[in-house]
Amino acid sequence: MEVVDWKKNLTKKDPYNSLTFGWKRAVGRNSKGRITTRHKGGGVKRLWRDIDFLYDKKDIPARVISIEYDPNRTSFIALIQYRDGEKRYILAGVNLKVGAEILVSENAPLEVGNRTLLGRVPIGSFVYNIEFKKGFGAQLVRSAGTGAMVLAQEGKLTDLQLPSKEVRRIHSDVWASIGTLSNPEHGYMTLGKAGRSRRLRIRPTVRGTAMNPVDHPHGGGEGRSLIGRRRGPATPWGKPARGVKTRNSKKKSSRFIISRRKK
Repeated sequence: MEVVDWKKNLTKKDPYNSLTFGWKRAVGRNSKGRITTRHKGGGVKRLWRDIDFLYDKKDIPARVISIEYDPNRTSFIALIQYRDGEKRYILAGVNLKVGAEILVSENAPLEVGNRTLLGRVPIGSFVYNIEFKKGFGAQLVRSAGTGAMVLAQEGKLTDLQLPSKEVRRIHSDVWASIGTLSNPEHGYMTLGKAGRSRRLRIRPTVRGTAMNPVDHPHGGGEGRSLIGRRRGPATPWGKPARGVKTRNSKKKSSRFIISRRKK
């Protein structure tokens, strides 16, 4: 088992009560109680932190009060207090420290944690919490340690290389935060034992080749055997799996994709 020693980077305090509340955990069941997503359920109870993805308080400086752990996401979160006294949770950028000031403005300095228009960001810089459409709030690049690189600024469009290595064009008038997200070591973590997976509400997974033919397309055979299907690997319901393209080729936004992500 490998863990990240993140306690030295976090503030020793309880979550802010006004921005913390209970919520119904996703256990892979629908309204009728039937399993719709396999391998989910159980786990440790969590409280939900209300994260601000809209950043609708513009041109008001804010100070970082604390850097905290959020059990519902991979990156750390920061509790900030605006100059008018209001407090909010945001996703913490890497190297964001307690006491630092951040600003959401069209003319904000290009420093870590600040938020500005994507068209102002220099080529070669990294951004996160990117809006996909103006006014919809941050939707792209929100996982620990990730950041999108600005490759080019062409008129009203910006070319971004996303963490998946897909190169995509996005309108330059959307908002983005400068830098990369915190907790970059998260990707190197190894759970190491079944009990830790169960606490994260990950239930056991059984290989298809270990099942009977009636239960899975990969099942059956004498002893250990390969998948043995002409059409390639399949899901338990017979649909193609592993490396199959699932995106609708007729999507209008496909024209904004310059190069696809690597398989």
